[in-house]
Amino acid sequence: MKEAITLLDGSIGQELVKKFGKKPTPLWSTEIMLKNPEMVSNIHSAYFKAGATIATTNSYTVLRDRLKHFNLEHEVHNLWSSSVEAACNARNNFGSGRVAGSIGPLIASYRPDLCPSIDEASKIYDEKIANIAPKVDILLVETVSSLKQAKGVLASTDKESKPVWISFSVDDQDGTKLRSGENLEDIEPIINDHSVEAVLINCSPPEAVDNALPIISKMNKPFGAYANGFSKISKEFLKDRPTVDALTARKDLGPEEYSNFVIDWVRNGATIVGGCCEIGPTHISKIAKKIHELGFQII
Repeated sequence: MKEAITLLDGSIGQELVKKFGKKPTPLWSTEIMLKNPEMVSNIHSAYFKAGATIATTNSYTVLRDRLKHFNLEHEVHNLWSSSVEAACNARNNFGSGRVAGSIGPLIASYRPDLCPSIDEASKIYDEKIANIAPKVDILLVETVSSLKQAKGVLASTDKESKPVWISFSVDDQDGTKLRSGENLEDIEPIINDHSVEAVLINCSPPEAVDNALPIISKMNKPFGAYANGFSKISKEFLKDRPTVDALTARKDLGPEEYSNFVIDWVRNGATIVGGCCEIGPTHISKIAKKIHELGFQII
């Protein structure tokens, strides 16, 4: 009997940019929660209709250390609540599915060099995780780019009883290494020391994911991936408080092309798949169709 597949959603931020039509700011998708939270709920709904079974909350950057640079720290609790409510409303209106609480890196994505100490990181994460954990089905730790980042956030998620899925971002050119340059295989003792239910790869090119999955597949946990559609992580994006327009979307990763990568991952044992930046509802719909054609159940 074939294992069932969990189908994640795709990008939230880029879908908001496309629908709202304004130039993105560093906290674009977060600010939308204050002005038009129903837009976020509509995007969650679009993913459910496309076949996704998980809505990932729009809370990736909702962390005090990020918000304080934009004088939005006082909105942190409101933003946590709004992001969870938007996902839960979409799930409830659709009638099925689960909600994953998104937990992004401190300070900046793809910048493990800026990561605070393990103890300091855990203290910062504690407040957010304690706030969203009771309201979601899964805690989804995303875009972890170093061993130290993993240790810091997992020290905090261990304090909650919800399932934890942790997703690592690997080097664009070498999927056997984290963006820190550390070996991906070295995450294994860390995830074994903490309460981790599943191990994933995200926000990396699908070609790099191809190299990463054989490594995490040996860690005796459910595994999978949700890749991005960027040509590369540019130097401009690695500067302080960047926006997504510093990144270039690939022209060769339409729904057909991207879904071919995902189906290969499924054939090789991945049971949790979806999309990250630049991957939208049409991609997810194509993936769902192909998964069903292979005879897998989507849960």
